[in-house]
Amino acid sequence: MKPIFFLIFNLLLSSSGRQPELNYQKQSNGVKINLQDGVLGIYPISDNAVRVKFVKDTLESLPELILTSEFKVPDFDVSESSSAIEINGKNIHVVFDKKTSKLSYADASGKVFLSELAGSRILKPDSVMGKKCYIAEQSFGSPDDEYIFGLGQFQDGQYNLKGISRRLTQVNTQIAIPFIYSNKGYGVLWHQYGLTDFNPADNFISLTKQEQIAGNDEVVEVTTTLGTQRIRRNQSFYTGSFSVPESGEYSIFLDLDNMESRHFVVIDSIPCLDQTNMWLPPTAGVLVKLTKGEHKVQLVCKSNNTPTLSWKLKQNTTTFKSPNAKQLDYVVFSGSADEVISSYRNLSGNVPLLPLWAYGFWQCRERYSSGKQLVETVKEFRKRNIPMDVIVQDWQYWGKQGWGVPIFDTINYPEPDKFIKDIHNFNAHFCVVVWENPDKKSEIGKDYQAKGLYIPESEWLDIFNPKTQEAHWNAMNKNLFSHGVDSWWMDSCEPQDDALHGKKIYLGLGDFYRLTYPLFVNQTVYNGQRQTTEEKRVCILTRSAFPGQQHYGIINWSGDIGGNWDTYKRQIVAGLNYTITGFPYWTTDIGGFFRPGPSQYTDEKYHELLTRWFQWGAFNPIFRMHGYQTETEPWKYGQTVENNMRKMLNLRYRLLPYIYSEAWQVTKNNSTMMRPLVMDFNGDSDAVKQSYQYMFGNAFLVAPIIETGVKDWNVYLPKSVDWYDFWTGKYFNGGQSIKTDAPIDKIPLFVKAGSIIPVGPKVQNTVESKGNNLEIRIYEGANGEFTLYEDEGDNYNYEKGAFSTVKFSWDNTNKILTIGERNGSFSGMLAERKFNIMLISKDKNVGILTNEKFSAEINYTGKEIKSCNIFK
Repeated sequence: MKPIFFLIFNLLLSSSGRQPELNYQKQSNGVKINLQDGVLGIYPISDNAVRVKFVKDTLESLPELILTSEFKVPDFDVSESSSAIEINGKNIHVVFDKKTSKLSYADASGKVFLSELAGSRILKPDSVMGKKCYIAEQSFGSPDDEYIFGLGQFQDGQYNLKGISRRLTQVNTQIAIPFIYSNKGYGVLWHQYGLTDFNPADNFISLTKQEQIAGNDEVVEVTTTLGTQRIRRNQSFYTGSFSVPESGEYSIFLDLDNMESRHFVVIDSIPCLDQTNMWLPPTAGVLVKLTKGEHKVQLVCKSNNTPTLSWKLKQNTTTFKSPNAKQLDYVVFSGSADEVISSYRNLSGNVPLLPLWAYGFWQCRERYSSGKQLVETVKEFRKRNIPMDVIVQDWQYWGKQGWGVPIFDTINYPEPDKFIKDIHNFNAHFCVVVWENPDKKSEIGKDYQAKGLYIPESEWLDIFNPKTQEAHWNAMNKNLFSHGVDSWWMDSCEPQDDALHGKKIYLGLGDFYRLTYPLFVNQTVYNGQRQTTEEKRVCILTRSAFPGQQHYGIINWSGDIGGNWDTYKRQIVAGLNYTITGFPYWTTDIGGFFRPGPSQYTDEKYHELLTRWFQWGAFNPIFRMHGYQTETEPWKYGQTVENNMRKMLNLRYRLLPYIYSEAWQVTKNNSTMMRPLVMDFNGDSDAVKQSYQYMFGNAFLVAPIIETGVKDWNVYLPKSVDWYDFWTGKYFNGGQSIKTDAPIDKIPLFVKAGSIIPVGPKVQNTVESKGNNLEIRIYEGANGEFTLYEDEGDNYNYEKGAFSTVKFSWDNTNKILTIGERNGSFSGMLAERKFNIMLISKDKNVGILTNEKFSAEINYTGKEIKSCNIFK
């Protein structure tokens, strides 16, 4: 009788317009609201962040992998009215609507910045490999003028993610981070470890295979509405049609099931997806304007793939959906991008400082074939006066030891202690690649198998197992680190080919942890090295990432990308959306991993691309060259390319005092070096939409050249501040687009008025960067300040206070520069030094290459100096 009674009671309440009384409890860490279909928990976790959980039963929960930092529950109040329950924190307020059960979020002023859509909180029972789970889904409202950024690193070229469909999986060239930031002043962390769909497109198009040309890899021709298309014999051609109910913008989502070499989709004779590379992610999304009615579609993919194509009308919604969840779980952050990222890092792990040399140039290629060749290459850099700090050993140094075994081949890499010491003697550092799939037939592999350290029915180590972690680091330490290795390249740590899907791992089913393998890989190396020594900072180049991984001394790069203009452009967008997810250190294979072949050394068209890419690389957080089956050294491309590269290298090294000080702000204040313009100019709608411009630290506006044959370039200068051309010193008012000269040897660079930039002398490596005779460039037009940071360069003594800071302040009205008292000290610190002061003003063009006399030379001993008269 009880179920019938409650059904009648609820129907009476519904028909009368009244809602049943809600049972909620305020607890020490938040509020629990008992709903008819589950329990909703709202938990304040910082002054500007709340975590929301919705559960239905007592399914075994997953361990906490992201929000691992200890934190004190912030103060919050709970109040109730006839229509709502409110949870009020210092900088974020949550309102639960009793009628609709939806949650809304407001900032400290009470302005609502985000709301769930009523009825969109879904937790649908399901199973995976016989284990119970849920399909978790949540939708939020999205205003017409919203810009959404983040989700990690994708190759689809999309900057504003509003309305775009994406599948979050970890594969080569794609890094899935379930985190977004909005220009409306909020961030959302979708707290799931498995596959996630963002704005899932669920209207599927029936596709018919028109041609399957099995056999070898020869090229054949097929007829399409675009005319004759060249298709390889291992590809198939599909057609289909679909009808949309209204005219508008639609998200088209392609799923090819496996990694691909081509994304090619044509709608009504117009390509909407057309990208080719040796490796492309299995999925891609694009926005297309369509008219009401029927549309024809064509698609090409590998014959052994099973393509699906779907569509969704772009609406004012944002949706997350995860098919293998234990509960619905997300975190909302309120504030500017810096405030959101700071709160997120405080909860999930702050970013350690990389060694000073990591901010220099990384020379890498596929591959160096001996220890002798590594040393000779470093020698040649020094002989040619081309700055460089890191040389990298790619795969196959293991030789006969077995694939992926972290042991130097005794034939080509004998006496590793010696050749690594030789590298060090040239003031360079050594990075070596490590994979997580050592040959099972090797001695190490046999031992690992006997101990059950591989994922069953897989070539990959079960890095989730603490015993595997210990064994993996011990092997790296014994065979590599003990010989003097300085840095790690953790390649293919997604792991490759989405290898957790359908597998059982130490923690349970791989599908529940499908995105997290790189987190455990890099955590293993970081913890292992830190336990081994504090004398070398951990520095890991790694191909994939997951929230929380920023805590482990990592640098990500964009994987095995192509070497063409379109791919290069896509990397800029990918990098900006990646760094806004809280990961500050990122880079690419300058020139592309897959390159044109032998012609690259003489092809002037490729040289132009390589030069432009290299210029942009100089203003990435990490500056690195790489290429497949390529001798990437600058001199291989002729004198002109070498000279242009040397020019950018000299500039990068002269800016190291600025770059290292900005890196300290990343560690100390949770800053970000590579900054989408939404971070600094959110009030300027024209700035927010710039997908190929960004701030590099606090001072530089970078506008890379992304087209061939360019002599000048359009640059948007954000409003509210004024700007200087870095090269010429020419002054510009903000809030306008200008056309600037763009010769082949320069990248458009502008400096914000009020900036103070320390510039060092030319050096060949960071060991030579002693810090004396710094040029302090002051760009007048606004008040400004800059904190110069210095330390010992490569150990963790800075965590114990072994560093110094000097604050420079500029009073623009009175033209007074104050050099503050030095705080702190460290071994090797300059007790006395000279600062050469250069004032750049609007009525005198002083560029970085201009031979101008310094405004003043100041001898600094650590005491405060207030310079009142030197600029009069």
